[in-house]
Amino acid sequence: MNQEEKCCKDVSRRSVLVGAGALAAGTALAHLGGMLPTAAAKGGKTEKWPWPYVKLDPVKTAEICYDEWYRVFCGGAVINSVVSQLREKVGEPYTSFPSDSFTFLEGGQVGWGTICGSPAGANIVANLIIGPRIAGSPDGHHISADIMQWYSEANMPVFQPINPRVDPAKIVKTTSQSPLCHISVGKWMKEAGLSLKSAERKDRCARVAASTAYRLVELLNAWHDGTYEPTNNFSAASDFGITGQFNCMECHGDDVPEPPTSS
Repeated sequence: MNQEEKCCKDVSRRSVLVGAGALAAGTALAHLGGMLPTAAAKGGKTEKWPWPYVKLDPVKTAEICYDEWYRVFCGGAVINSVVSQLREKVGEPYTSFPSDSFTFLEGGQVGWGTICGSPAGANIVANLIIGPRIAGSPDGHHISADIMQWYSEANMPVFQPINPRVDPAKIVKTTSQSPLCHISVGKWMKEAGLSLKSAERKDRCARVAASTAYRLVELLNAWHDGTYEPTNNFSAASDFGITGQFNCMECHGDDVPEPPTSS
């Protein structure tokens, strides 16, 4: 038997075994029927909003976030800066919330440079506490939109920690005009003349996360007091018939996707 024939025979044998295994598993599942639990988020114990919230100190929250950035990075730091305090002040459901699992938000989602983890983390917290708009209140949704626009327009970083790890004089400020990590960090690196791995870039991002946590708590506190009013005034879907941000041409040039003329 030559090598090619042996390979084909082995593949065929494996295919039969896999097929037999799948058939056996399917038969077993059929016999179990309703004994297997069905996964469903709707109606769970934590699917009742809003979650209890007590007002937090924006400065303290930002300081926690700044330190947490060096452990769980941008998105995880923003989430932990709020959730960790509410665990102490409120307890459940925050005690059981696995906030460290959001470390993947770093680098614009596992380093892909899409939405920065800081606004993404803030949006998760706002909707976690207030609830999604489909649950009745649109405030969490509006706060998320406020955060996205504020992040894009702010001269970052805004917040300066009490005990910075890097001399503040070395941290230049830039306006991203975008919520994307790639754009936000890229513009800063160009202005600063420093690399992604530099201590200054890392500390800049820690301060951006802290700035975002500070702004998030300001908005949540206003919501708690019943004084929150949405401030965002941008909607690409409404204005252009397609989702987007307000600086598409900066990167895409003439290649910006356009919606079809007919529905």
